[in-house]
Amino acid sequence: MTPEPTGQLLSTPSGYDLVLTRTYAAPATDVWASVTEPERTARWFGPWRGEAAPGRTIEVRLAFEESAPWCPMRIEACEPPRRLAVSMEDEAGSWSLELLLAETEGVTELRLVHHLVTPDALGSTGPGWEYYLDMLTTARAGGPRPEFEDYYPAQKAYYESLA
Repeated sequence: MTPEPTGQLLSTPSGYDLVLTRTYAAPATDVWASVTEPERTARWFGPWRGEAAPGRTIEVRLAFEESAPWCPMRIEACEPPRRLAVSMEDEAGSWSLELLLAETEGVTELRLVHHLVTPDALGSTGPGWEYYLDMLTTARAGGPRPEFEDYYPAQKAYYESLA
């Protein structure tokens, strides 16, 4: 079964924002822990090591990528449990990301915002974030992990059409 793509591309003064959203029946503090505590991020993205604080750089292991490399990730802003902004560089390029959490009556919306200069790589970037956010959902709820092959190349055309 191919998951339905959910991302939206928004024009900004400095480029574009790719925005993907997931909703969890949980308080923001619990979802925040899923995206910031190394033992919990290890379940869906990868563990991290180092001294985390705004302006500091940690190392994140991209556990579900080929060769599972460790990559430096700079913490640009950390406002628990509402906003985490990070930047990183790897062999695929530069990444500027924000995780924004909003809780209403015990339900938390998580928005992943990938700030882009150009939408050139949307065909691969969009499906990748869909996969990782579904990995987060599975890690929180239990059950089998999704397969990347269900996202890419199946969602490539959708994301390319957003540009």
